[in-house]
Amino acid sequence: MHCEFTLSETEFEISREIYKREVPLLREYLLNAQFELVKQKNFSVIVVIAGLEGSGKARTLNKLTEWMDPRLIQTHALRSPPSDEENERPPMWRYWRKLPPKGHIAIFLGGWYTEPLKQRLGGKINHDEFTESIKRIRDFERMLLDEGVLILKYWLRFDEAQQKERIEKLESNETTSWRITSEDKIVLKRYRKIRKVFDQMLEGTHTEFAPWEVIENRSTKHRELIVGKNLLEALKKQLCQTNLTSAETLPRLYAPHVCRIGRLSELDLSQSIEKKSYKKKISALQERLGRLTKSPAFRNLSVICVFEGPDAAGKGGCIRRIAQAVDSRIMSVIPIAAPTDEEIARPYLWRFWRNLPNLGSLTVFDRSWYGRVLVERIEGFCSEKDWSRGYDEINDFELQMVSSRFLVIKFWLHISKDEQQRRFDERSKIPFKRFKLTEEDWRNRDKWESYEQAACDMFNRTSTDFAPWTIVEANDKYFARIKVLDTVCNHLEAALKGK
Repeated sequence: MHCEFTLSETEFEISREIYKREVPLLREYLLNAQFELVKQKNFSVIVVIAGLEGSGKARTLNKLTEWMDPRLIQTHALRSPPSDEENERPPMWRYWRKLPPKGHIAIFLGGWYTEPLKQRLGGKINHDEFTESIKRIRDFERMLLDEGVLILKYWLRFDEAQQKERIEKLESNETTSWRITSEDKIVLKRYRKIRKVFDQMLEGTHTEFAPWEVIENRSTKHRELIVGKNLLEALKKQLCQTNLTSAETLPRLYAPHVCRIGRLSELDLSQSIEKKSYKKKISALQERLGRLTKSPAFRNLSVICVFEGPDAAGKGGCIRRIAQAVDSRIMSVIPIAAPTDEEIARPYLWRFWRNLPNLGSLTVFDRSWYGRVLVERIEGFCSEKDWSRGYDEINDFELQMVSSRFLVIKFWLHISKDEQQRRFDERSKIPFKRFKLTEEDWRNRDKWESYEQAACDMFNRTSTDFAPWTIVEANDKYFARIKVLDTVCNHLEAALKGK
């Protein structure tokens, strides 16, 4: 890209003349940068505008959309408190759904900062919980950077005297008095306490990979020019680079306890069950599962079942037996294939976040977010840096689910290489099973050992105390189905007792 557009070195002051002179040039350069962003599609941009009530957040957003092409900007002022639909999912779900694709800009008023601040000020969370919220935000923003998102954060700040002057000025005029809300007066009355909480959030989330630009509210024109100039300079700098600065050298803020699991080659795959015994047990387990999912307590729980394993390991058969037992109105199966262009344009976990169900449901993922550390790792679809950080990001994703009344049950169905060959041969001879067999399945056999090693690494780094892996010996399909359904029922019973 040709990077010659730049503003003059004039320091923006509170001056009508400077404003009139600089704005046309600023608008021209912002539009140039915006259209170049759309052309390159190398990264997306998230702008967070935050600050106290009455600091001019909405007016600043409106000015940015006026100066640039609003068709290419998503604006989000998510309501507080969250809706019932949002409350039934992890808190970050509402923001994940709004992430822009590469080549686009999204502007959030308050963003993921609003709810933790309001909950802390309202006494709904204590100091430790507020600190944990700050850590969660830092990890989220670090992940966004690693996934190719440019994060720009503007904190609009004004002091107590400015707030008082603003309120008095607006109230003195009948045509503007309506703009003063009860919340504005509360902010003024509790200014020092509110400022202390806001400063804690500001300091805790001011990082080298997502720093805050603190803008003093000298005047509306001053604020608008400073934000516009900073946005332009950040866009210009990034458009001239190949990659965003990596944050991988920074330590993770959350380190889960993981359970060590041995090698897959040590599994006893000879375990089996007779057909007669299988029919009796599967019927009893399906009845048990059906009763559990119809219990009143289940309405306050969401169950996520994850199925991974080699091709032809019997995942589909296990999923069908679960589906036979559960009311279809509360169950869904999400098959995961290669990502679409829409999904590739956003952070990796986006397509899984947006599919999180509401409470009172059971959702099965046939393949899952573990593709990042399995197929993408083995086939070279992502860099080593990306799949290496994937473990921590997955653990955090699952912890957020579990912390929001989700039960995450993960299965790895394992078969021997010889058994897979036998099943492949069988599928190729049966007309209604041929669709299950692809050229990719045969190619994957050549990398059997690599997939086993990747699976073991995955177990040992993501089998946590809150979302452990269950490894299923699946050479015998009957044995595998019984173990899967029994495990689901046991986990579900334990979760429901804890309600």
